Amino acid sequence: MHQARAMWVRFEPIHDVTYFTPESRAQTDGLGCRGGWMGYVGMRAAPLGAVPASTVVSAFYTFHPSLIERALPDAWQIAAPERFLEARLRGADAALRRLLGAVDGSELAEAARLTGEAAGHASLAGRPLAAANAVLAVPEPAHLALWQACTVLRESRGDGHIAALISAELEPCAALVLFAAERGLDAGYLRAKRAWPESAWAAATERLTERGLLDDQGAVTASGRELRNWVEERTDAAAGQPWRELGARATERLGELLTPIAARIAERNEVMYVNPMALDARTELTR
Repeated sequence: MHQARAMWVRFEPIHDVTYFTPESRAQTDGLGCRGGWMGYVGMRAAPLGAVPASTVVSAFYTFHPSLIERALPDAWQIAAPERFLEARLRGADAALRRLLGAVDGSELAEAARLTGEAAGHASLAGRPLAAANAVLAVPEPAHLALWQACTVLRESRGDGHIAALISAELEPCAALVLFAAERGLDAGYLRAKRAWPESAWAAATERLTERGLLDDQGAVTASGRELRNWVEERTDAAAGQPWRELGARATERLGELLTPIAARIAERNEVMYVNPMALDARTELTR
């Protein structure tokens, strides 16, 4: 496994408590959000400021525009972005305390320090979500400093992944169609989670078939699998800078420290698996 992917497996579950826990939902419900989706959009987009829906559609990439428009600009009328940032911090704090049981100790502090150092080297150019999160104040407790650094690393990787999808000429819906086919996921579930209408999904499937990436039954072809592998390889390569700068020995040590933390969260946080993109991390950590 590429070093950058191995580290993603370990920081993704920590980042995911931002949105996918009962504690997170309680915080956004407390703000007055109408459903978990508005809370997700508000918390994830909040570092960008009170931006319009069109900006978030671009930054989130694979979500249908109507799904973002269900949340914005209404979310900013319910609460300012600063309040969403406060809510997600409180939610992450409560979730991590429940999932980890203890949030003190020298090893957690060491993990927070090393992850923070890695996040300080994360690529930000052309990566709006990463850049917006990178300038937020680092919380004082170690478990929240760790969470903040994981969030920067995750959004930097995600922004780089979008760049790879664009280079592969995989527009948002087509990227999901090919991903579902290659991973053997329930296409209907994934389509519904990103709110793509059946007509758009069918049109994307047809375009992928014309490119030879899917066969006539909608199964991924050898060319389609090759392109998906290329996207993941480019994503890993573009996410390598933090680990090169941190150095092999420190990265190995951080991997050792994060593995039990991430595994504990992956085993206990069933809510995070409403996010189909987190399945790889769970599979690797719990095998």
